[in-house]
Amino acid sequence: MSEFNKDDYLNDLPDADNLSATGQAGPSDGAAAGSAGKASDSAKSADASADKGAAGPAGDKASAEAGPSDKTGDSAAAGADDGAAADDSLTPLGKAKKDAADYLEALQRERAEFVNYRNRAQREQERFRQHGIIDVLTALLPALDDIDRIREHSEMDDSFKAVAAKIDKAFEKFGVEKFGEKGEEFDPTKHEAILHKPDAEAEKETVDTVVEAGYRIGDRVIRAARVVVASPQN
Repeated sequence: MSEFNKDDYLNDLPDADNLSATGQAGPSDGAAAGSAGKASDSAKSADASADKGAAGPAGDKASAEAGPSDKTGDSAAAGADDGAAADDSLTPLGKAKKDAADYLEALQRERAEFVNYRNRAQREQERFRQHGIIDVLTALLPALDDIDRIREHSEMDDSFKAVAAKIDKAFEKFGVEKFGEKGEEFDPTKHEAILHKPDAEAEKETVDTVVEAGYRIGDRVIRAARVVVASPQN
């Protein structure tokens, strides 16, 4: 949907004065209107002169004492009158279009607020889901460490291997990644060194033994891998 511009839309609305003036005022009507206008102006001038003479200094003093508050009230009243006059100048079709523009603007504002709410709710739902996975993983970490030790130091029968494989697949389904391998470069952001041992053949710090594997979800490390690090002797 293209962006709705209320001001451009309302500028195209027809005025009642323009519609009523088109094709209705003839030359004779114009002359009569001009004469009536002049007579009215003359009468107003006479009345104004009479009022000014009667008021005198007292009237001038009252006008001076009116102060800024009266001017503010007059400005507000003038603004209200202008708004009412603008609505009165519209044809019924123009008023209907103006109301439609107001409703459409309000609807678009409500729609934008709903989209923001929906996106915020989705982010919160994903965060709560991730917290639930982390809680379950943290509770199962001791059992997962025992499974890794059994794999490394003893033979596993087929049934136990099947159960361990199912557990690994279940965590993979929820985005849990296991890391920590012997021989990889030591990284303090994901490895926790529980021991450093000198190694004459080591050119840089590398993982010599993985004591406990590390786990992460995306870029978030749930537990760093606990390792023994082989360090260069110098």
